[in-house]
Amino acid sequence: AAGPVTYTQTFGAAAIACAEADEKVVTITAAMPDGTGLVEFSKRFPERYFDVGIAEQHAVTLAAGMAAGGLRPFCAIYSTFLQRGFDQVLHDVALQNLPVRFFMDRAGLVGDDGPTHHGAFDIAYLSCIPNMVLLAPRDTTELVEMTHWMAAFDASPSAVRYPRGSGDDRLPEGRTPIAFGTSEWLLKGSHATIIGVGSMVSVAWEAATTLAAEGIDVGVLNARFIKPLDAAAILAAADCSAT
Repeated sequence: AAGPVTYTQTFGAAAIACAEADEKVVTITAAMPDGTGLVEFSKRFPERYFDVGIAEQHAVTLAAGMAAGGLRPFCAIYSTFLQRGFDQVLHDVALQNLPVRFFMDRAGLVGDDGPTHHGAFDIAYLSCIPNMVLLAPRDTTELVEMTHWMAAFDASPSAVRYPRGSGDDRLPEGRTPIAFGTSEWLLKGSHATIIGVGSMVSVAWEAATTLAAEGIDVGVLNARFIKPLDAAAILAAADCSAT
């Protein structure tokens, strides 16, 4: 029997959907078509799929050139390997404010993939780059929504980080549309608020549920955006918690 749908598979399907809707969408990977979920995309749109080999720096600069030419490039590279292209992300993409979309699989710890594949540094090395927008989905459904949002976002470069494996199905299904720099309230609480991002949102939800059973009213805020942070919602949560 098939197991749960992974983030990798989810991105691959979302990329195909975006390409079907917009002929300007192209994908780029660096010798990782299977690991980034782009095998089916390469079959469906061979003329819009580019595998540059183990050359992440070239992948990023190629994406920059494509964006400058009016295409909408999806640059899919493992979090740990995008580090190799840091200079190109900064100089070729961000300083020119080109709308390259980065999709970073294997964000966080990766288990059996080994220590060289841990995506432990992308938040640090991307948050300091001018013009960069950084997102993280709470589950695979939100990754689909973020992929479509990024496809239409031309104001600056953007990147989304997501972990190895499948998503968490413990979270409530009520959703609000993705909007630039805006978080999502999953639960309001009068005693405290836990702000989670990415895979940690389900951990925050579990903690709030456990505390509720003990009479402690804790809210959960899904940050969605790591950069920029939703300062208004965070301050509102602080005020709510203070009362």
